[in-house]
Amino acid sequence: MTPRERVLAAARREPPDRTPRDFWAEPPALRRLLDHTGFPDQDRLLEAIEADVRRLETPALPERRLGNGLLQNFWGERFIEQPTPWGPMRQDVKGALAGASSLADLEAFHWPAPDCLDHSGLAEQARRYPQHALLYGFADVWQRPALVRGWEEFFLDMVERPEWVHFLCRKFTDFYLEDYTRAAETTQGRIDLYLLISDLAGQRGPLISASMFREFVEPYLKDMIERIHQLGGLAMYHSCGAVAPFIPELIRLGVDILDPLQPAGPAMQPERLKADFGRRLSFHGGIDMQDLLPRGTPAQVAAQARRYCEVLGAGGGYILAPAHLFQPDVPPENILAMYHGAGS
Repeated sequence: MTPRERVLAAARREPPDRTPRDFWAEPPALRRLLDHTGFPDQDRLLEAIEADVRRLETPALPERRLGNGLLQNFWGERFIEQPTPWGPMRQDVKGALAGASSLADLEAFHWPAPDCLDHSGLAEQARRYPQHALLYGFADVWQRPALVRGWEEFFLDMVERPEWVHFLCRKFTDFYLEDYTRAAETTQGRIDLYLLISDLAGQRGPLISASMFREFVEPYLKDMIERIHQLGGLAMYHSCGAVAPFIPELIRLGVDILDPLQPAGPAMQPERLKADFGRRLSFHGGIDMQDLLPRGTPAQVAAQARRYCEVLGAGGGYILAPAHLFQPDVPPENILAMYHGAGS
């Protein structure tokens, strides 16, 4: 199989010739890995680990520097950069609308339009990877609005000012509907996977109730998933935490692939996920980022990768990847062991 055929077979829950692989790392983690391997760039690394997915990207927009180390992106998310030996890591703080006192304050914010993204280079990126599955996007329709508003303020809004939450989520959704449409048009429908992101759970359980999910998250996910399917793509949904209670809802909405499978409790173990949902959903991720990858041995990492490939990949339905972006504290030997452990 070509890498693209392999990924699409797994996503359709059909047996591929081997478990497909994906790679996603924070920039400092990537730099550390390139230094370790001596590879000149990420493309050469991806070839070496036999990754089957390639990510298409629009150029990054510059952040505004607000002073005292505070930065703000075009959405109004604010963060500082914490140093690591391999480069800075982002740490979020309350966003630009944390002090809003009225709906008019939200409306008056300088909201970005899709024109701020330059999609012109996507076609050339797609042409560079004719044999690979292509993934695009970073559409967040609930968590990112919460970062702009501030988590505490946003949670209060859901109870006291629900119209504020709907205003924010609609702003983000409309932006990404157009973003994904333009990306598909520019690449002539070549994109296979479109990423949706909103963390719905912590390690101990959901962050919101089922009724709040249906009111504040579902309408916007539904719009995004319907558009992705209209564009001929598959919807890969990312939520950290113990998200199992929401999985039936995500399946109902049309999610094709669930990521990142953080192993937070018994319900998020691969055997349970496969048994409960494996006939209706495919999976991406799962290799523990909190303890195993940063502190385990290469042999332990390889064994865990084999377990996930054998369990979640039985009959298709699994793409090997970590349970979040690789972090800077993960030894390069463990990253390589994860892919080597998957076999060929």
